[in-house]
Amino acid sequence: MHPPASASPLLRPDGTAVRVLVVDDEPDLTDVLGAALRAEGWEVRTEGDAAGALSSAARFTPDLVVLDWMLPDMDGLSLLRALRTHCPGVCVLFLTARDAVEDRIAGITAGGDDYVTKPFSLEEVLARLRGLMRRAGMARGDQNPLLVVGDLVMDEEAREVTRGGKIVELSRTEFELLRFLMRNPRRVLSKEQILDRVWSYDFGGRAHVVELYISYLRKKIDAGRPPLIHTVRAVGYVLKPERR
Repeated sequence: MHPPASASPLLRPDGTAVRVLVVDDEPDLTDVLGAALRAEGWEVRTEGDAAGALSSAARFTPDLVVLDWMLPDMDGLSLLRALRTHCPGVCVLFLTARDAVEDRIAGITAGGDDYVTKPFSLEEVLARLRGLMRRAGMARGDQNPLLVVGDLVMDEEAREVTRGGKIVELSRTEFELLRFLMRNPRRVLSKEQILDRVWSYDFGGRAHVVELYISYLRKKIDAGRPPLIHTVRAVGYVLKPERR
């Protein structure tokens, strides 16, 4: 993974780094997600089972917990209840392959704050975590859910994009791709970086899919307007407004 630094770093109210505990029994997943979270400037601990998670939570006192539903020694719902005894106000994002409506309801009813199903994009998980911190009033430095580059505006929480005041309809993947570009304006991003952050962590795809979705975005964002999305030959792509 080649993580770029994100714009507008999210901090705790006291100015220290956000603390995140990732609990999942897939080492590849925790490695990838941990690297992305650290690239945000956050302090991260990873654990592969409930026993380790409870021990880390007691010492680390996380602000956020990313929690797998199924663990080798305890289910996620039971672990969530146990975590609340150590960290009563912690925000919890369930990360699971279980996507039935009943499972979502059970997770939220048990005290989970949000729910993302596998496979997931890193950009979506990061956005959900930033949103949880904002809504809980536990963050500073990233309070505005609007991303603005030139006349292009994205409301992350409403999942709405406008250019020049006109709504731009995007698919889920197009939205995540544009969000990554807008969170890194004027920064040249390689195809590999984009694949790492926008496509699912186990996608195993090729760079041509990035070219394809960049072309989709250009048709919707740049058609008939001064271009914002630019190609840097042999390097990647950059989002930046035209010079005036």
